[in-house]
Amino acid sequence: MKVLIVKLSSLGDVVHTLPAVQDLLAAHPQAQVDWVVERGFAPLVTRSQGVHRAIPCELRKWRKAPLSRDTRHAWRAFRQDLHRDAYDAVIDLQGLTKSALVAHMALLAPGGKRYAMANRSEGSSYEAPTRWVADVAIPVEPASHAVQRGRAVCAAALGYVLQGPPRFGLGRADAAARDDTVVLIHGTSRDDKCWPEAHWLDLGRRLIAQGHSIGLPHGSDEERERSERMAAALGPRAEVWPRLSLDALTDRMARCAGAIGVDSGLSHIAVALDLPHVQIYNFDTAWRTGPLGAARQVSVYASPTPDVGPVWQAWQAVTIRG
Repeated sequence: MKVLIVKLSSLGDVVHTLPAVQDLLAAHPQAQVDWVVERGFAPLVTRSQGVHRAIPCELRKWRKAPLSRDTRHAWRAFRQDLHRDAYDAVIDLQGLTKSALVAHMALLAPGGKRYAMANRSEGSSYEAPTRWVADVAIPVEPASHAVQRGRAVCAAALGYVLQGPPRFGLGRADAAARDDTVVLIHGTSRDDKCWPEAHWLDLGRRLIAQGHSIGLPHGSDEERERSERMAAALGPRAEVWPRLSLDALTDRMARCAGAIGVDSGLSHIAVALDLPHVQIYNFDTAWRTGPLGAARQVSVYASPTPDVGPVWQAWQAVTIRG
């Protein structure tokens, strides 16, 4: 059986989809699972256990210049790549017009079907073309965690029963390979998800006093400048990481003692790596995107933002459990 997953972006959404693939392969060990994803996130898909092929696309880039020669050439190459196989099941887990387009373009094997979500779930984007394209539209719970939603849709599409907690298939470094670094994930795509810099410094000093080193990743110039300010204030036990590729950054995080971060793609990777992790929320949305079911991973929410005390208490708790 050949299955195509369509989940293009964003980073957190891609991470939340990884357990659906592990479920699918547990139920159908001989299945070939391919995945269409934005090129920037393809390294994460490729390293997920059991994924046969990541098929990268650049829809975000192409729509900025849809008629340019470069876009036309890249689109043809993507189409050829997509058509290397015909699929018994094409499962659109994005629920948007762009993912419906990709699902429609994919080739079906004789008897193959396209599957998609029949309705929107709370807090998630959804566009009607996804169900127009589908041969089978699968109802989803209106209030469902992003991880569980993808797992449930794949299970319904391919006729198996979900078993156990989510598994992400990224693995984790052996204990001997891990160091004492706690990575502080302070960057996010939305300013209203950020945590005050003074809080990070307070937390960093507590961690250093506990014997940890501090890792400070960044993905933009603004985040780099914040990392540099924090490192200067925290001293030599704090290191500003170079701007790494997603694959290299995942490898580096896997060797850490744990992570504390805001609601962001990197925080979700920390969850997928099974690191002791505290995820900080300024909005009451952890129920649909936060850590799910692992004692070593928790979320802390308060409005307008959590204080350092509850975050520190949560960190103490997850490290004991971890």
